[in-house]
This record gives sequence, structure tokens and C-alpha cells, in this order.
Amino acid sequence: MADTLRVLLPVLLVLAALLVLRRRLPVLFWWLVGYPAVALRVLTSYRATMDACGLTVPASAVRRATARVVGWQAAPVPPRHSPPWPTGSGLVMRLRLAAGQAPEDFTASADRLRHAWGAHAVHVRSTKPGRLELRLVGWDVLAEVRPARRRQTDGPLRLSLALREDGAWHVRDFRTVPHELILGATQSGKSVYLRNLLCGLARQPVVLVGIDCKWGVELAPFAPRLSALADQPDWADDLLDVLLEEMEARFRLIGLSSVAGPDAVLTSDVWGLAEAVRPVPVVVVVDEVAELFLAASRDDEKRRDAMVTKLIRLAQLGRAAGIYLEVCGQRFGSELGKGATMLRAQLTGRVCHRVNDESSANMALADVSPEAALAATSIPADRPGIAVVGDSSGGWCRVRSPHLTLDDAAAVCRDTAALTPELPRLDSFRPVVATETAKPSSSSVTTPVARRPVTE
Repeated sequence: MADTLRVLLPVLLVLAALLVLRRRLPVLFWWLVGYPAVALRVLTSYRATMDACGLTVPASAVRRATARVVGWQAAPVPPRHSPPWPTGSGLVMRLRLAAGQAPEDFTASADRLRHAWGAHAVHVRSTKPGRLELRLVGWDVLAEVRPARRRQTDGPLRLSLALREDGAWHVRDFRTVPHELILGATQSGKSVYLRNLLCGLARQPVVLVGIDCKWGVELAPFAPRLSALADQPDWADDLLDVLLEEMEARFRLIGLSSVAGPDAVLTSDVWGLAEAVRPVPVVVVVDEVAELFLAASRDDEKRRDAMVTKLIRLAQLGRAAGIYLEVCGQRFGSELGKGATMLRAQLTGRVCHRVNDESSANMALADVSPEAALAATSIPADRPGIAVVGDSSGGWCRVRSPHLTLDDAAAVCRDTAALTPELPRLDSFRPVVATETAKPSSSSVTTPVARRPVTE
């Protein structure tokens, strides 16, 4: 009995250590145990798995003739594949499709491949004609998301905001996708996504403009870094007027640069201008867009129609002027009023967290992909932060942004307040940040105070 215990005790300790390692450090467990086991399983069962999933083609005539000569039977041929290279969350293989095969065949069989090879998920991506990338994910990478160690910023207005379910990072590139719609119910993780977005932009030379008609409860903590903040519908209407004036001035600047002389560089947007004269980009964050559509009287209806029209103009023309929109809300539907569908059509990027009604998910993602809208409606309530991201190309995926507390996000905005660019047109809308000391032993607390803009 004692000898048996001496043998079993080290084995039990190793198993317990592996279980702890798998739970605490899944990446290290994958490199030590998961990748070798899955790679061996894939290599040894590749031909049989492809044949069982119907992903093989009949052997060529030459191979069949050779098999008849030697008395063998020519087996179906699977696609050629590269070695299974490891990644940070799984492994990837590149396939060369045989004649008659299409990427859709592999996409339809992704779930069969996942079960056959014991992977958490299998993702299929077409790289070029006749070539396919098969990416296996070893575990649920969205269970716990940590901030990216290296920020994948290849230029201005490019941010790594959320981790995709295939292990890659979802990069928000404003120059590629200028405007975005973010939807999510209460406690769905929408605010965390917005915090990551604002903190990433706060570290760059970008003008941040906030419109939060819920008396600024969502955007007021970021006031030290905001160039303008409107927390009431009347102020939001005036702020949109100023943004339209800024957009028109930038278009005049672009037009003047095109007729500056025979050596002038022709351009149709601000990014073609010389860096010395290029205006600073502006990102307008609209929190709870439904508040802009609500109207209780005839005067409110006139103001609503005017604000929606101004938002649509900014969405249609703002990209060329370096003005970008982030429109957020708990729900979004055509019943909000005139202009809602037209505004939605101009917002290329779509991020849909868990929503309370199916119509909001369809409004956000149905024109991207019906499967994306269905995936958004199936997000569980016990996993806040999970969202479905789509764009006009029809591609979509599940993502989750790393958790960021409001205190940490506000601290980032306070630390980067010195980076706030100067834009004279917005000076009257800039929130006043008062610093008060409650007790001699307490630290100073910054309290944002919105002020009425000065208009003539």
C-alpha cells in the first residue's frame, strides 16, 4: 500500500498542477500540453477526418490507374496542408483546395472538425483563391480578457479595443471605418467598450467631443480630456451647429489646397493635406442617441428633426473632413422617428452587445448578416462584455473588451488632459473641471461642471 501511494502521489500532484495551470495560466498550459496533443491528433487523423466530413475529392486518373496496376484502391484525396503552426491561443494550418472545393464547404464543416480534433472552436478564412486558413482555438479566450501587451496601433486613430473569439484583436480603425453604432442594454458591457475607446483616443492628438443628454452621467468623468461636452438637448443642438461650421471650414481648406498652384497635391480629404496645415481629427461620441429623438412638444419635435438632420450630415460628409461619429444607445429602431434609418445607414461599423429586444439587434446587424443578428440575440446575461462586431463587408465575429473600471478610465483622462488639442470653435463648450479639497488629509477630487455655451 505504501509503495502504491509513493507512485500515485507524484502523479496526482502533477495532475493537480496541470489543472491549476489550465485554469490560471491557459496560455502556458496550451504551449506545454494543449498544442502538442492537438497537433498530434490533427496530423494522425487528418485524412480520415477530412474524408468523414466530406472534404475530400476523388483521386486523379493517374493515381487510380497506378492503384489498379499494384492491386490497390485509390483513396479520396484531402486538401494539401501546411504543418500546424502554434499561435497564442491555438494553431493555424493553411490548406490548398483541390479542384471542385470551395471555402463554404469547410465553413459548413467547422463544427464537425471542432469535435473531431477536440478544439474549442474552428474558424475558416479564405486568404486568396485556392488557399484557405484553418484556425483552431484551444480554449475559450473570451472567458477572461486582459489588455493587449502591445498596442496594435500602426498610425493615428487605430486602436485595439476587444479580443476576437479566434484569438486575434479587433482593431478599430477610424480611417477605414469612420463611423460606428454601439448598442447594448444595461449591464451588457457597452460602457466598458466605450471606456476602452475613449482611453485609447485620449492618448492620441485627437479632439474628443461628447454629447450625453442624460445630464452627462456617462461622459462627465472624462471631462478633463474632452474638448466639448453637451449634457442637454439644447446644448447638443448648438454644439452640432458648431461642428457643421468646423466641417465647412475644413472643406474650404481642402478646396484651397487643390488650387494653390501647378505643384499642388490634389486631395479630397484632410489626410491628403500637408501635416503642417492638416486639421486635427475630431471624434464625436453620442451617448444614448435615443435621447436626441425623444420629443414631448411641438418645439421638441422641431429641435429633434434639426439635430437628426445635422447628425446625418456629419455622418455623410464628416469622414473627408476628419470628423468621426461614435453613436451609442441601449436600443435603436425605426420607431425612434424620422431619420433613424437614414442615420443607421451611414454608420458602417456595428457593435451589438446584449440587447433587450430583437428589433435592436436586427437594426444593428441584420443588414450585415442574418447570422450576426441571431448571434447577438443569443448573448447570455451572465457574460457582460460579449458583443458581435460587424461591418458593411458582411463579416462578423464575437468579441469581448477587457474590463476597465470607471476610476481607471477617468484617471487616464486626467493624466492625458495636457494632450487636448486646441480648437477655438469649441472653447465655449469645454467643460469646466473644478478641483476641490474636502479635507486636509484627502486627495483632490476633480468635479466636471458643464457650462452654458456662449452663442450669439
